[in-house]
Amino acid sequence: MRGVFFLLLTIVALMVACSKPHVISGTLDLSDGSEWQPKVYLIQPGKWSEVGQSFVGRVLDSAEVGKDGYFGFQGLPDIENPALLELAVQKKGEGYANLLQNEDPRTDNYFPLVWESGDQIKIKAGIDRFQASLSMESPSNANEEILRLRDLRIRAFERYMENSSRVSDSDEALLDREKMLFNYQTELMEFANGTEEMLPALLAIRWVSPEGDYERVAEFFYGQAQEWGTLYPEHSWVREIGLKAEKDKLPILQGDLMPQLEFPMKNGETLLLDEVLKGKKLLLLDVWASWCAPCRIENRNVLLPLWEKYQSNHFQILAYGLESSEKAWVNAMERDGADRWLHASHLLGDQNPLMDALRLKTIPANFLLDGEGRVLAKNLHGEELIQFVDAYMAGLVKE
Repeated sequence: MRGVFFLLLTIVALMVACSKPHVISGTLDLSDGSEWQPKVYLIQPGKWSEVGQSFVGRVLDSAEVGKDGYFGFQGLPDIENPALLELAVQKKGEGYANLLQNEDPRTDNYFPLVWESGDQIKIKAGIDRFQASLSMESPSNANEEILRLRDLRIRAFERYMENSSRVSDSDEALLDREKMLFNYQTELMEFANGTEEMLPALLAIRWVSPEGDYERVAEFFYGQAQEWGTLYPEHSWVREIGLKAEKDKLPILQGDLMPQLEFPMKNGETLLLDEVLKGKKLLLLDVWASWCAPCRIENRNVLLPLWEKYQSNHFQILAYGLESSEKAWVNAMERDGADRWLHASHLLGDQNPLMDALRLKTIPANFLLDGEGRVLAKNLHGEELIQFVDAYMAGLVKE
């Protein structure tokens, strides 16, 4: 009798377990899914820097997709709530459940969602366009924001990044491609700046640069760290961002005073920044190299006309070269007509004290400084740089 009793208990327990509602479930359209495994994986990024990254998130569970497209996850382990999780599908033959594609949001194979204890999340998606096609039944505020971010990201990708592949590989087009990337990032940054939901904002920051490179958007990154650090100072992901966004780890920010730098000049002298600034209304600190094609084009097409227009009106250009060959350096500035303004270099290549002091890794780069050495603007190129200098010299830009 005792054996029968325990058998009945086991059957009842199994029936109860099977009757538990699925906390995350959905239906996938498998009509174009011949290349895909009929399985959905549930992944938890352990850190903010792991969001959207392959091979690092912890696979919590997997669910088989039935012939009718249905899948469901029942029990989730105890995790900090609310939590950002990732649903992912994988192609046949793929050996890793946590491979996440971040090449094209229209075809990427994963979707981030916010789950909180007690939630029941139901989704629909096409398995071959998982991120782009996913919809959610009665989403929470946080998930509604993620869906909005996803849609915004796709539109921005189609507007800017899709077209960037059509831009020629010419030297003149390199800065155009960089501008397209910045325009794409701007749409995601505006979302992060505008949302009141923390986890969707942190996701947007990751999608601004899946590679984790915030050099060209340092002000945005710093601002987000400050905002969420004030609201949620104890959240581990917010603390992680705060550490990465400390000022001494980012390039000099717009609005900050430039440190007192020393410049080994072409004529052999060493000048302090204060000496260069003395009596000047506007200083363009330009970081360039003789081997940098966009830099050379900017010398001829932008800097030279600006110099000729404003050099007699308290405008100065100080160009710092990432050079190891003095001959190549001098030849480049002479050919470009750039030898008319100030030049400096340690002649140590790209590993030099100035790049370390400015915390830069990428050129062309520039800083526009007022007479006190405060950074008014950064990394303006082409027509944007011309327009800024024109407006500032005309007194139309407030310091």
